[in-house]
Amino acid sequence: MAETEQVKPLAPAAFQIRSDEEETMPVQMKTRRRSCINCCGCITAMLLIVAVTILVLALTVFHVKDPVIKMNRVFVQRLELANGTLRTDVNVTLLAEVSVKNPNAASFKFKKGTTTIYYGGAVVGEANTPPGTAKARRTLHMNVTVDLIPAKLLAVPRFISDIRSTGALNLTSSTIISGKVRILRTFKKYIVVGVNCTVTYNLASREIHGGNCKPHLSI
Repeated sequence: MAETEQVKPLAPAAFQIRSDEEETMPVQMKTRRRSCINCCGCITAMLLIVAVTILVLALTVFHVKDPVIKMNRVFVQRLELANGTLRTDVNVTLLAEVSVKNPNAASFKFKKGTTTIYYGGAVVGEANTPPGTAKARRTLHMNVTVDLIPAKLLAVPRFISDIRSTGALNLTSSTIISGKVRILRTFKKYIVVGVNCTVTYNLASREIHGGNCKPHLSI
């Protein structure tokens, strides 16, 4: 009797059926990777926007320019001569129209300043300029009155010779004001600005000639 053939068990399959959780793992990894890429892209874009914004602000709003002071018009009153010399019982008055031009995007607020008048290198008059605020990209005009002391004018050795030879006086003025520019109510920059002007006063016609001005600035 033929031997009964023994049935051998089948070899295990080369693959196994994966669970649903295992099948979804690659999808989750791809989704996370895509989310990370999108997140990094958004962060990079935001950083670029912030950098560009800071650069634009630095070149415009936060860039503080120098205010400019000008002496537009000058008048001299009560400069009177008697017997070939200056009357000492009447003070000479110098009236000046001063303008402060603010080129910044923020207001320039300044305190009381000083205007000093020189003749022959000597101080012959001094007065305070009023405080004020020059608004953003605006020009503020103000008037300054300086009393020139006759005794100080006469003390300059060249005074008599100027009267007799040229009939004119060369006067130099110096105006200095200090203030601050406040940006976004947080950042402040303190500035000291000034202007030096030279004018010639004709005693006969009582007119002012010249008016050469040079601004100067110190921070």
